[in-house]
Amino acid sequence: MEKKLFLLDAYALVFRAYYALIRSPRITSKNKNTNAQFGFTNTLVELLNKQKPSHMAVCFDTHEPTERHTDYADYKANRQETPEDILIAVPDIKRIIEGFNIPCVEKDGYEADDVIGTLAKKAAEQGFEVFMVTSDKDYGQLVTDKIKIYKPGYQGSEAEILGPEEVCAKWNIQNVSQVIDVLGLMGDAVDNIPGIPGVGEKTAAKLLAEYGTLENVLANAEHIKGALGRKVQEGKDLAILSKKLATIITDVPIDFHEETFRVKEWNKEVLREIFAELEFKTLGKRLLGEEVTAPTESTISSTTSKGVQIDLFGNIIGGETSAAPATPVMEEEADAPAFSSLKKITDVPHDYKAVIGQEAVQSLVQELSKYDEICFDTETTDIDANLAELVGMSFSVMPGTAYWVPCPPERKETEQLIEAFKPLFEDPSKTWVGQNLKYDLLIMKWYGVEFAGKLFDTMLAHYVIEPDGKRGMDQLSAKYLGYEPIHIEELIGKKGKHQKSMREVELEKIKDYAAEDADITLQLKNVFTPLLKKKEVERVFHEVENPLVPVLMNMEYEGVRIDEGFLKAYSLELEKAAAEAERKVFEIAGVRFNLASPKQLGEVLFEKLKLDASAKKTKTGQYQTGEEVLQKLAAKGHSIAEEIIAYRELTKLKSTYVDALPQLINPKTGRVHTTYGQAVAVTGRLASNNPNLQNIPVRTDRGREIRKAFIPRDKNHILLSADYSQIELRIVAGISGDENMVAAFKSGSDIHTATAAKVFNVSPEEVTKEMRYKAKSVNFGIIYGQGAFGLADNLGISRTEAKAIIDSYKKEFSGIQRYMDDTINFAREHGYVQTLMGRKRWLKDINSSNFTVRGFAERNAINSPIQGTAADMIKLAMQKIHAAMKKAGMKSKMILQVHDELVFDARKDEVNELKPLVIENMQTALNLPHGVPVIAECGEGENWLEAH
Repeated sequence: MEKKLFLLDAYALVFRAYYALIRSPRITSKNKNTNAQFGFTNTLVELLNKQKPSHMAVCFDTHEPTERHTDYADYKANRQETPEDILIAVPDIKRIIEGFNIPCVEKDGYEADDVIGTLAKKAAEQGFEVFMVTSDKDYGQLVTDKIKIYKPGYQGSEAEILGPEEVCAKWNIQNVSQVIDVLGLMGDAVDNIPGIPGVGEKTAAKLLAEYGTLENVLANAEHIKGALGRKVQEGKDLAILSKKLATIITDVPIDFHEETFRVKEWNKEVLREIFAELEFKTLGKRLLGEEVTAPTESTISSTTSKGVQIDLFGNIIGGETSAAPATPVMEEEADAPAFSSLKKITDVPHDYKAVIGQEAVQSLVQELSKYDEICFDTETTDIDANLAELVGMSFSVMPGTAYWVPCPPERKETEQLIEAFKPLFEDPSKTWVGQNLKYDLLIMKWYGVEFAGKLFDTMLAHYVIEPDGKRGMDQLSAKYLGYEPIHIEELIGKKGKHQKSMREVELEKIKDYAAEDADITLQLKNVFTPLLKKKEVERVFHEVENPLVPVLMNMEYEGVRIDEGFLKAYSLELEKAAAEAERKVFEIAGVRFNLASPKQLGEVLFEKLKLDASAKKTKTGQYQTGEEVLQKLAAKGHSIAEEIIAYRELTKLKSTYVDALPQLINPKTGRVHTTYGQAVAVTGRLASNNPNLQNIPVRTDRGREIRKAFIPRDKNHILLSADYSQIELRIVAGISGDENMVAAFKSGSDIHTATAAKVFNVSPEEVTKEMRYKAKSVNFGIIYGQGAFGLADNLGISRTEAKAIIDSYKKEFSGIQRYMDDTINFAREHGYVQTLMGRKRWLKDINSSNFTVRGFAERNAINSPIQGTAADMIKLAMQKIHAAMKKAGMKSKMILQVHDELVFDARKDEVNELKPLVIENMQTALNLPHGVPVIAECGEGENWLEAH
C-alpha cells in the first residue's frame, strides 16, 4: 500500500477557514461563530476523501515562547491579536480532530512548522510521500522529491501541490535551499522578520542568482555597486539573524511512530456530540449518515407537527417556530433550512398544465379569479424588456400546480389572447407575486396591460431580508426550498450563435420550465412572508420597495431622448483635445510611448524622468500610475501628470459615454431606456445599467457637458430637474439631533459656513473660502470614518492640523460623535443598523476581533443609516410624485433618477403646475427628526445640463 502522510499546519488552516467566511459568518443559536470549525472540518474531510492519505497528523503551535523569540524580541510582534472566535474555536477543532481519530501534535518551545519539518524528514526517510498542508510559503525550504507542499484551494480555486520545481519557479531561485536565503535578505513582513532594509524579493533573487547563498552575498558586499552594496554592508547582522529566524528546525525532539499516525475509523460518538453542539446538521448528516440534533439547552427552537406547513418539496415553510434568541441572528444560514442535496423536477410531484385554445383560456381565467393572490411570470425573446416579444405567460396559485399559456408569434393574436386575462390584470383586489416583477410588468405594458392590484416581488423581499445576498431565482430556490430548477441552457443551449430563441423550444420543455418558475416563486413568497416579519422589515418592503416597482417600470418604458448630433460633434472635440494632451505628454517626456500602457507610463515617469524616487510598485512589479498617484505628482507641479489626467478623462468620456450612448438608442422608440436595479446596493440606493446614469460625470466641466445630450422628447416638452439640497447632512442632523447642526439647518444658514465658524471659532462673516472648504471636507468625511490621515491627504495639510480640525469639530458638534458611538454600540448589541423606515444593514463583522475588519463594519454602521435613509426618502418621493401626477391627469413624465435628483420630460403647458407638485412631494416624502427641514430645488432647460 502506498504510504502517504499528510501533515496539517493547524493555525494556517484555521485562520484561512475563519477569514474565508468572514463576510457571511456561521452563528449558532447561542451566538457562537463557527467559521473556523466549519471550514477546518470541510478541509479535513476533503483531504480524507479526495487525497486518501494512509497517515495524517495535525500540528499546532503552543503558547510557550520559542528560540526565535529569544533571538529577536520583535519576532511576530506586528501580528494582529488572534480573534477571540479563533481562540474559542481551537478546543472544538481539537475535539473534531479527536473524533476523526487523527493525532494532534505540538511541542513547547517550537512552532508547528518546526514540528512538521521534523516529522516530514523522519517520515520521508521511512519511505513516505509527505504532503505539508499549508498556505505558508516558508515551507518551500523543506520541499524535496519526497516532501511537497499541499496548498488547499481557496474560495473556488483548485488546490496546488508544490514540489522543488514549483517552489523554485515561485521564488525565482535555483534550489529550494535558497528559500531561507531569500527570506534572510528580504525579510518577512508577516512574521516581522526584518531582512535587509530596502531589499525586496526581486533584488534578493537577483543577488542569489549571482552569489548562490546569503553568506556569499554578504562576503561580496563590497563588490556590489551603488546603493544596494551599501544596504547589504549595513544590513549584514540583520540578514544573518533573519535567515536564522526563517529557518525551519528539523530536529525537534519528537518521534514519528508510523502506527500512531495511521488513518483509522472515525469515533462517530465524539463527532456526533461536537457536531450537535456546533449545529452542523447538514455536515453531520452527510458524514455520519444520520440526523445530528443539538442538545436541548443549546437549541433556540422546537418543531412540532401541529400547525407546520409543508411545501411541495417536503420542507417546512417559513422555518421553525422559535423563541427569540438573546441577540438577533446575524447570519443568513439561520433563515434558510439546511439541505443535504437538491431535488429536481423529476423528484417531486407536480401538476403543470399547458393552456391552449379559447375555451381552456376562459376556464383558466375563471379558476384564477377565485384567488386573491396569483403568481405571474413571462417568457420572452429578449432580456431587454423594451425590445422583447412575449412568448408566453405562466400562473400559479397553489404550490405544486402551475399553468403555461403560450402566446402566438403574431402580435395581434397575442393581444387578443391577453384580452381574456385583462379582467384579472385590472382587478385592484388581486395581489400579483413575481420574481423581478418590474421586467414582467414592462413586457405587459408593451401589450397594453396595466396591473391594478398590489405587488409582491420575491426578489425585493429577499433584498430587504438579506441585502448582501445573491437573489437569482435559482439561487433562492436552492437555498430556501432545497430545489434546483431547470436551467435555461437545457432549453436554448449555451450563449453563442447556436443558442435558440425561446420560441423554438418544444411545448413540453417550455411548459415545465415556465410553470416551474411560477410555482417556485409562489413557494418563495410563502417562505419570505414570515421572514419579513421575523426580520422586522415589513414596513420598508411594503411601503418603500414594492410600490416603487410600477414607478420604475414606467420610467424605463418612457426612456429619454438623446441628441445624436451634439454627441457626434462632441466626440470630435474630445478626440482633438485628447490628441493635444497626448502630444504635450510626449513633448515633456521626450519620447513617444503607449500612453494607455501603465507599464510603459510608469517607466517613463519614474525611471526616465525620475519624478518620485520612492514610487511604489504593484504586485506584478510595475509602477503604480493610478489617478491618486498622478494627482499627487500634479500637486507637486509636474505638468506631465496634469496632461496625463486630462488625456485619461478625455478618452474615457469619449469611449464610455459620448460614443456609447447612441449605440443604446432603442430602434422602436428612438430613445435610450436605462434599466434600474432596485435590489443591488446594500444601502438601498438605486443602480442603473445601459447606460449607468449614476456614473454620468459631474465633477469636471467636460464631464458635465455630456448632460447636454439628454434632451426633451419634442418641441412641446422641456426637461425639468429637481434635487435635494445637502440631504445626507440634513439626515445626519436629524438622526443625531446635534444642536448646532440642527440650528444651522433650521435657520437656513449655509451649513459649511456655519460649521467653519464653529470649528475655527470665528463669526460667520469672518469665514474665509479656505475655511469653508476645510469645513465642507470634514462635514462629508467624518461621518464616513475619515480620520486625520484621510483629511490631511484630502486637503493637502499636515496631519497635526487635520487632527486639530477634527478635534474641534467633535467638540463643537458633540451630537455627531454621540451618534457615531451610539450607532456602533447598537450594532454591536443587535448585529444591524437601520434607516428611519426600518431598512436594515446586517453587520456580520461588527464584533470581529480583527480591528481591520471590525473598522470596516463600524464605518458601515455609521453611514448606512444615512445613505439608506436618503435612498428611502427619494424612493418615497418618486411614489408620491407618480401618484400625484397621475391624479392630476398630467401628460408630463418622470424619466430619470440619479442619486438625489429626479428628471422629468415636462410638457411646457404643465411646468408651472408640475414644479410645486414635485418640490412639495420631495420635501414631505419623509419627515426628519428634530424638525430638520428638507429642501428640494427645481430647474428647467432645453437639456439636462441646463435644467440642473
